[in-house]
Amino acid sequence: MKIRSKAPLRLGLAGGGSDVSPYSDMYGGLVLNATINLSAYCTIEPLDAPVMRVSAFDAGVKTEVPLGDNSGAILIDGVYARIVKDFGPVPSGFAITSYNDAPAGSGLGTSSTMVVCILKCFAEWMDIALSDYELAHLAYQIEREDLGLSGGKQDQWAAAFGGFNFMEFTPSGQVVVNPLDVKDWIVSELESSMLLYFTGRSRSSDAIIRQQQKATRSGSAVAVEAMHRIKQSALDMKEALLAGNFEAFASILGSAWEDKKKMADAITNPQIQEAFDTAMQAGAISGKVSGAGGGGFIMLMVPPEKRMDVASALSALPGKVVPFQFTPKGARAWKL
Repeated sequence: MKIRSKAPLRLGLAGGGSDVSPYSDMYGGLVLNATINLSAYCTIEPLDAPVMRVSAFDAGVKTEVPLGDNSGAILIDGVYARIVKDFGPVPSGFAITSYNDAPAGSGLGTSSTMVVCILKCFAEWMDIALSDYELAHLAYQIEREDLGLSGGKQDQWAAAFGGFNFMEFTPSGQVVVNPLDVKDWIVSELESSMLLYFTGRSRSSDAIIRQQQKATRSGSAVAVEAMHRIKQSALDMKEALLAGNFEAFASILGSAWEDKKKMADAITNPQIQEAFDTAMQAGAISGKVSGAGGGGFIMLMVPPEKRMDVASALSALPGKVVPFQFTPKGARAWKL
């Protein structure tokens, strides 16, 4: 028997950062995101021997350890430890393989999506019934509390639910996911008008997030007011998206990027600015980095008629344009 799972990565369209503590604890957060057809994958194969055979390509770990020992693949180790703690021993030793369609630190929520994916695989193997909310919440606890990794809340819920979602993060800690019924023609136009460019540079979001948290705790007026506008942009963009108002959508995206850059020094750099300058000169309207910033993927709004001009101009830079489509499906698992 083999058990497999798959969970989608996401584009953070608006509001990203307002889901990060302490801002979300103080003011509440709003986020608009959408999952795409780049995914995290996991396979578990039961073994007769009491060992854990790990091939975590996303973490660069390939090893075999006695069942219960740390493998060095921290996301797998974290999920396994929490599964045993909350649901009891696994049925047997096992081989586990994990990998991502995008590199870690790319701004698409790879780490959180991987935790959701691994957790979904274990739940399928052990017949543990978890709702989308329970799956996301447990994944969040594993990553943020058990492993102590910095970050927000949107990624786990995006991976669990899939599709276009408007998310609310209350000061009390409650997460409300509002799935959006975006018309097919709007999705098609957005896919035609959005170009996804990988800078070729992955980064750790930890330092950027910690600087953002420090600015909030210190009461920096510039940073807090910028985050208030970023939060409002999620609401404004949701309305523009549902109405198919792409001119407003592009304007909100660009304004949110200008506010995002006020949150931490490392959010942008000369390489990112060069990509923006190149794209704008070739016909792009606006854009922003997906995720914490500092590298990874840039989302660019481009008139479809200018798409190939922008892609050609960007081809002269070290990164690459990555084709994508939006996907409505969240994390899923199955047995073979």
